[in-house]
Amino acid sequence: MNLNTPVAPTIDVAQVVVQSRGYWATVWQRLLRDKVTIFFACVLLAIVLSAIFAPLIAPHDPYKGNILRRLKEIGFAGHPLGTDETGRDMLTRLLYGGRLSLFMGVMPVVNALIIGGVLGTIAGFVGGRVNMLIMRCMDVFYAFPSVLLAIAISGALGAGIGNAILSLTIVFIPPIARVAESVTTQVRSLDYVEAARASGVSSARIIRVHVLSNVLGTVFIYATGLVSVSIILASGLSFLGLGTKPPEPEWGLMLNTLRQAIYVNPYVAALPGVMIFMTSLSFNLLSDGLRSAMDVRI
Repeated sequence: MNLNTPVAPTIDVAQVVVQSRGYWATVWQRLLRDKVTIFFACVLLAIVLSAIFAPLIAPHDPYKGNILRRLKEIGFAGHPLGTDETGRDMLTRLLYGGRLSLFMGVMPVVNALIIGGVLGTIAGFVGGRVNMLIMRCMDVFYAFPSVLLAIAISGALGAGIGNAILSLTIVFIPPIARVAESVTTQVRSLDYVEAARASGVSSARIIRVHVLSNVLGTVFIYATGLVSVSIILASGLSFLGLGTKPPEPEWGLMLNTLRQAIYVNPYVAALPGVMIFMTSLSFNLLSDGLRSAMDVRI
């Protein structure tokens, strides 16, 4: 055997398999390296779990008050976060309030994601007059600021959780539809979509197999960012008396009822605002982290 003969390098199959990670494995790897996103994801998870299990961990009845213990400071005996204007435990009210606030913040975005995503995908894929009809209708809503439009619709429909969710759904449909239409317009001109269309594949199958796989990621990330806006708007509607009605615990309504106590006990009065801020901030930063990890440009 000639010792000078070059030897072919050996290939470690296990190493190749590890290196050729899938897309979602790569996304998860990037998320784990993003400490800020992981931290706020844990904060958001804690808020959601505390709202879900509020009946198990809340120390008091959220509707039962004691006028003799009204507006007690943080750390008062038996009330770690003090009491509100009618002597109800603030910790209990905040835990139960997370249920309504999260529900009123997430549901409009989910509804708008379904409706706006379908309209935007159809408009982007079909094009022509269908695109013009759908997108010009969406543009009408852009003529009004989202806050004023939500207030106007809720004021016309009347106070209530259902009407508040409906008004916010209408507000969020146009931006989601515009993002879905923009991405679908880009995808429909790609080579593999043209090849599928030339091979006789139906439009419904092309949308389901080829278009949605490219559109859903971008639209979902954008919708996740809208949840933070939805929570703020839903709390604002309740603050104005157009959302949840007393005595239901909801962070925006709690801010409204405690606004006159801000000079008496400002720390207790600010607690619902702190919860709104932390929850919306967590959703916003989680959306930014997911967008960076998934390498999505909006």
